[in-house]
Amino acid sequence: MLAKVFPIKLKDGNQAAAEAIVQEFAPKGPGAEEGTLSFRVYRDPSNPDYLLFVEHFADQAAYDAHTGSAAYKELIAGRFADLIVEFVEVDHHLLVSL
Repeated sequence: MLAKVFPIKLKDGNQAAAEAIVQEFAPKGPGAEEGTLSFRVYRDPSNPDYLLFVEHFADQAAYDAHTGSAAYKELIAGRFADLIVEFVEVDHHLLVSL
């Protein structure tokens, strides 16, 4: 299993717009992808214009399919990308799961 974590700083005043795009994307992208095991996006009420993505994929090929999808290209690489200041991509590999 491959886990991806993305802390994302949004441009000021774009929290609502970013959340709307993520809500639109979830069922079209991750919700329709066989290899996407989970897709979670968190907001921090004390930190405006910030989102944390935590995603789990069966393997690297599943992640590549996810980022190659039409929904991802339109909504995340397209509209969402215009709203961010910066993000960090952190890969994690599962060690223990109960």
